[in-house]
Amino acid sequence: MLMEGTIIARAVCDAQDRLLEADEPLAGLQERCGGELPGTIAVPELLELVRKARRYGFRLARAVSAHDGGDVITAWVEVEPQGLGEGCQIVVRNWQTAPAPVEDAASVERRRTMIDRHLAELSAQLDAGQRVLAVMSDSAELADVTAAMETGFGQLWTEFLPPENVTNQQPLHWRLLDGVRVAVPGSQRSWRVSLVPHMRPGFDPAGFELLLVSDTPASTAAPAREPMEPMLRRSLVGQDLAPVLRQPISRIIANAETIRTRLAGPLPDAYAEYAGEIAGAGKLLLDLLGDLADLEVVETEGFSTAPDHVDLSELARQAAGILNVRAREKNIVIEAPHAAEALPAVAEYRRVLQVLLNLIGNAIRYSPEQSHIWVRLEAAGDRARVIVADQGPGISQESQEKVFEKFERLGRSGDGGSGLGLYISRSLARAMGGELSVQSAPGQGARFILEVPADLEA
Repeated sequence: MLMEGTIIARAVCDAQDRLLEADEPLAGLQERCGGELPGTIAVPELLELVRKARRYGFRLARAVSAHDGGDVITAWVEVEPQGLGEGCQIVVRNWQTAPAPVEDAASVERRRTMIDRHLAELSAQLDAGQRVLAVMSDSAELADVTAAMETGFGQLWTEFLPPENVTNQQPLHWRLLDGVRVAVPGSQRSWRVSLVPHMRPGFDPAGFELLLVSDTPASTAAPAREPMEPMLRRSLVGQDLAPVLRQPISRIIANAETIRTRLAGPLPDAYAEYAGEIAGAGKLLLDLLGDLADLEVVETEGFSTAPDHVDLSELARQAAGILNVRAREKNIVIEAPHAAEALPAVAEYRRVLQVLLNLIGNAIRYSPEQSHIWVRLEAAGDRARVIVADQGPGISQESQEKVFEKFERLGRSGDGGSGLGLYISRSLARAMGGELSVQSAPGQGARFILEVPADLEA
């Protein structure tokens, strides 16, 4: 029996979840949500509740929400199945209408940036003057422009990706270039650039993240490859699968984020949460692909790095700036080296940046909210060191070597990591003629130390 009390509306559905009849205001909501009467239940949370009641075979009751234009409807709904293979009686006992919350412009912009990051087929790091510092892309279509940017570090990004319909002398203010359409040599697709500033309160941007995005998906046709000797191939992940899978997975993540953040229109909270779970699973899969590809590279016989003359202070600030947004989500403060500090070293620029991003990212992941992370520099004779220290739970003495083992996560099965980051980072450090080590104790945080050869001639 349905409980007694004030009834706002009654309805009946059949075993195929079709709403056969309904009183107002439920009938009107059904039609405004795109349904018909009779027709399949169009209110997502009501449909889910009806299906559960039929599946379990007993009465269910809960609050159901739905977007109705610019309003949010919240109703208390009871659903009672009429028997195995039959429909349900539906009773609505409360009905409240409230304006849908308006999201502030800053939040919308942050989410659009997040979506662009997943869709980007090329990303680059720029200094405060919009000059290229590093570039990364797995797209065969963008191989030429990526190679040009890699050999042109220190030049304006517009030298490689000329903006369309812009005749002003470069560089323009970054806000005028954010979202501009650009020409990509050798590509027939339409492209745009998203510039994400690395901001510090009260200061001009310290640098930028450049994201190259196309609204047209890349062709899924596999490029022709020269046959290779089977014995020379240890794995297909890095050379074949990762580039092919990364783009469709990124599209799935971006579409799920669009749904989750309601950029495409109103959506009940429960379905936004489902979309968030899809996006989260996609991100984990994308990270795993990247780690497996890196693992294949560092374990290739004869793997070596290309030594550059770098400033570890600049690289540390760059890594901290890239991860500042993630740190602020947990109210964590990253204290990077001061702009006046310098520590010359001989190591591959992008590999040092990769290691530092992993170390600082791990520190953010395992540190408590409202804590600090310190990135410090240290000169030690012919060695140059970057130290990343956190206020996390710490690592016991017996576990300190295990953290560098392949697939080792020290029992942290739900943290989303692959257990490859530190193994790859240590392999990269050693390939550069350096080392990666840790100093820690339970309850006292951890200090990860990246050591590379010092640039004694600088």
